[in-house]
Amino acid sequence: MKKWLGGSLGALMVSMLAGNAAFAVNDSVGGPKVNQLNLHEPVTSIAAQIEWLHWMMLAICLVIFIAVFAVMFYSIWAHRKSRGAKPASFHESIGVEVAWTVIPFLIVIGMALPATKTVVAMKDTSNADLTVKATGYQWKWGYDYLNGEGEGISFLSNLSTPMEQRNGTEPKGDNYLIEVDNPLVVPVNKKVRVITTANDVIHAWMVPAFGVKQDAIPGFVRDTWFRAEKTGEFRGQCAELCGKDHAFMPIVVKVVSQEDYSKWVEEQKAKLAAQADDPNKTWTADELKTRGEKVFASNCVACHQANGKGVPGTFPALDADPTVLGPKDKQIETVLKGRPGTAMASFAHLSDVEIAAAITYTRNAWSNAGKGQDPVVQPADVKSAR
Repeated sequence: MKKWLGGSLGALMVSMLAGNAAFAVNDSVGGPKVNQLNLHEPVTSIAAQIEWLHWMMLAICLVIFIAVFAVMFYSIWAHRKSRGAKPASFHESIGVEVAWTVIPFLIVIGMALPATKTVVAMKDTSNADLTVKATGYQWKWGYDYLNGEGEGISFLSNLSTPMEQRNGTEPKGDNYLIEVDNPLVVPVNKKVRVITTANDVIHAWMVPAFGVKQDAIPGFVRDTWFRAEKTGEFRGQCAELCGKDHAFMPIVVKVVSQEDYSKWVEEQKAKLAAQADDPNKTWTADELKTRGEKVFASNCVACHQANGKGVPGTFPALDADPTVLGPKDKQIETVLKGRPGTAMASFAHLSDVEIAAAITYTRNAWSNAGKGQDPVVQPADVKSAR
């Protein structure tokens, strides 16, 4: 019996160790590290200055803490009543008054000077080699290359963590919820100006390794900058509570060599030229449904679900929805303008072909197939409704 128990416990321990090894958490590439206590490793001069300021001010606070409490505890110990200490009889002390005014003033100035220098440097977005606009949407980022090499390139960046990891049917990856399908690509050792704005609510573009955090506010244009000094992938997140999927809005910046960046620009421009959408072309139903399924997965599935059932009480079902089964004009207007007072935002930033494809897909998916009016919506219909 004892031998059997020993063998069973040994097998159980081996099984537990193997299970722990299978689900071991590793450092995220460009993101947080296991048991990380310090700030992210800086890869820009601004981030390095922020880290130095952090430790410098922490050290000053620690010295003040030790000095104040040392004097306080010494005073309590050395001048306690049991030792026969008699309180001194005096009022003001000019020396003490001057000391506790001048010394804190000098400490504040000593902290303010380097901090001000860093803040001023953070705001200097002039003479940028590359300018990118980052637009926050619920819940993804849109990037438009405005100036510099790559001008004209634009794309959306969505969370790419598989749904199986999010619902617990598969083990979580090292970059769980901080990985995207299209990262922002920039060259190393180049000054990149990032212009931020938003399409719906307030977002915030933050990459800790760059020392960058800038709010993206609807109707306003803000800007920040960074110059990455090493290649690699660096991760951040939207740092403003922007709605129910706030946790699923990561940022990934891929820093590459100048040569690799030029190759990427050529590839992106060739891809854009090959995929140029002609809103005046008459598309077949199959073309629109195939394209629409991808557009729906990238832009709509988080709210309306892959099965079209929506989120009860928050987002309506598209399966058997009267708007989806009714005349096309109302659904086109809803997608283009959103519905004020609800969580349905405008998707006018999508192309006419993308909107037409997504609408056509919803009218032919699930139980909607063959039931509603206007099963096919052409890009020209969307173009005329804008």
